[in-house]
Amino acid sequence: MRELPTSRKELIKMNKRKFWNWSENENERILRIDGVIAEEPWIDDEITPKQFKSELMSGSGDITLWINSPGGDVFAASQIYNMLMDYKGDVTVKIDGLAASAASVIAMAGTRVLMSPVSQIMVHNPMTVAIGNAEEMSKAIDMLSEIKKSIINAYELKTNLPRDEISKMMDSETWMNARKAVELGFADEIMYMENLNFNTALDSFMFSRMAVTNKLIDKLIDKLKSKNQSQNKITVESLQKRLYLLKT
Repeated sequence: MRELPTSRKELIKMNKRKFWNWSENENERILRIDGVIAEEPWIDDEITPKQFKSELMSGSGDITLWINSPGGDVFAASQIYNMLMDYKGDVTVKIDGLAASAASVIAMAGTRVLMSPVSQIMVHNPMTVAIGNAEEMSKAIDMLSEIKKSIINAYELKTNLPRDEISKMMDSETWMNARKAVELGFADEIMYMENLNFNTALDSFMFSRMAVTNKLIDKLIDKLKSKNQSQNKITVESLQKRLYLLKT
């Protein structure tokens, strides 16, 4: 079989990994990020980051970035964040579905961040898969710790929230609707709601998976204690120990 030229091979490789696309509307540059960010890692990949940067710098003027992504490669997100922060024009981010995990980091590069009333932002701790001995596991833990600190840098710069508060939100895997994201500074405005009374028309909501789990467990323990007063069949303390294992 005839070998493809290297440049052709690289083009095919890039097209498989591409999770963004560009379009233009009059004088506006439109960038869309949809789906998983870099299904294949950007580590040791010189092609994909260069392609994104080349397309970003191929034009001028303000950019509208639409995001609907569950996240993905944190290193890819970090590079895109840096490129957008360095871009000379304004970058207006519009979250029309989900900006979760690594996608939420990219969103923080927006000069302004707007959210659909039905969209969500999710932040959580970075994750990885590690194989090896205790020393290698320790290195993986240290790496995740440093990655978390770098992600907090982006959130802190946008929101001005205390770092320990952001860290706790990431520990709990926190989901924010548009109202809560604006309140906390992760977003600046809710789309399509310019004339809405922001103080009374929409309840804010922030979902923490860990907080809900802990609250449910506490309620179960209270009920068991109450029931145990009349039926002394099971030791509440033993049940409490088992239930609290769910928290870890």
